Amino acid sequence: MQLDDLDYALPEALIAQEPAPERTAARLLVLDRAAAALRHVHVADLPGLLRAGDMLVLNDTRVIPARVRARRPTGGRLELLLLRPTAVAGEWEALVRGGARVGERVHFAEGVGEWSADLGDGRWRVRLAVDGDVPAWLGRIGEVPLPPYIRRPDGPRPGDLARYQTTFARNPGAVAAPTAGLHFTPALLDALAAAGVGAATLTLHVGPGTFLPIRSGNLDTHTMLAERYELPEATVAAIAATRARGGRVVAVGTTVVRTLESVASVGDLSAGEGEATLFIRPGHRFRVVDAVLTNFHLPRTSLLALVAAVAGWERIRTAYEDAVRLGYRFYSFGDAMLIL
Repeated sequence: MQLDDLDYALPEALIAQEPAPERTAARLLVLDRAAAALRHVHVADLPGLLRAGDMLVLNDTRVIPARVRARRPTGGRLELLLLRPTAVAGEWEALVRGGARVGERVHFAEGVGEWSADLGDGRWRVRLAVDGDVPAWLGRIGEVPLPPYIRRPDGPRPGDLARYQTTFARNPGAVAAPTAGLHFTPALLDALAAAGVGAATLTLHVGPGTFLPIRSGNLDTHTMLAERYELPEATVAAIAATRARGGRVVAVGTTVVRTLESVASVGDLSAGEGEATLFIRPGHRFRVVDAVLTNFHLPRTSLLALVAAVAGWERIRTAYEDAVRLGYRFYSFGDAMLIL
């Protein structure tokens, strides 16, 4: 499959700039691979769409205020997205918008840094000299890292960080939200539990592996950047129990799919920490995931390739065309799709 195949037309007006007023009020397009027709419901209807014995797997990563504004020594403006610490104390990997040069200083509202290495694709290593530890410093000067298609000319709004965060987020480290999880509330999870649908968690810290563009026209030559994960023993056991009773493993989001399938691609599903690097595209044989709840994704991306692997590109293209025709809201703050 070629990158050009993963395309569709989307009116700009359908790119959601705000979340739904209530998380569970988002629309939900149900694509049942065994059925001929699509269904159009809402996220709140999820307990009636799944079966007793099924289990959701959720990504409990927590988005950090990773966007930082800065200046070069010449006064030129920079914007950094702090991705993750390196093995060197005080050094972080960052995506940079604006000029950078090895050895040059960068000035923040609080503290300074120095560029130490160019990693390519806009990624740099920067040594930070700030007051206190970096997470605390980001808490003071960082901004919510909303995607660039969510436009905030005057900067983030007061409610953005809360809504660009799942209600079950626990482990800080993501620089983008696992957006399928944004639709869930404690009340919805309680309703699912009452319907006999279980839930378990894992952690994948969403980073540039998820959102950097595919550079090659041939999907077979694309390499995913690694993203850190932690798969708990309790989740592995819950997945095994779900399979034993004939239930389905329902991944909430592409990050959950990639974590579970990355681990299973090298052997039996086992607990532990590591880095997910698997690029899932049409032709992938799924070993763990049976169904997926996911948002609508940008054309020509690894995320769209993943959902095409789950349901087949022709089905996905038809579903996306239907969603556009019916005015669904797209991308991070948009509506969702359930692939059964």
